[in-house]
Amino acid sequence: MRFWLMKSEPSEMSIDGLAAMPEQTVAWDGIRNYQARNFMRNQMQVGDLVLFYHSSCPEPGIVGIAEVSRLAYPDETQFDSSSHYFDPKATRENPRWFNVDIRFNRKTRLLSLKELRSYPELTSMRILQKGNRLSITPVDPSEWKFIEAKL
Repeated sequence: MRFWLMKSEPSEMSIDGLAAMPEQTVAWDGIRNYQARNFMRNQMQVGDLVLFYHSSCPEPGIVGIAEVSRLAYPDETQFDSSSHYFDPKATRENPRWFNVDIRFNRKTRLLSLKELRSYPELTSMRILQKGNRLSITPVDPSEWKFIEAKL
């Protein structure tokens, strides 16, 4: 099993929104970064655990736990010409973008970005690295264990 951190703007998908979805599951679509796509397509497995992170909001941070519930499959938004995520180079025979499904596990207290930065144990965490803008990053098992104890 692997561990991940997945960012979402609460206006797009919040932890409460995920909890309210049918079967508490959502397709993690609209990812248009090759490295993040590759994490989903090549490395994520059903049962992997996810730190659900609210970004681009007044107080960004970890707000819940989810799990990968479906392996990567083509992101339908790439084929929809009315979608913000439409990709004219993508075809059904040769999709460029993939997503996984994630399922709500539990809501947690807010573990803010500021608080995350305060722990020396997390200094190597990808989300805390200068210039990191990825919406999906792997989390080291020792970082996961430390964070889980703080939630």
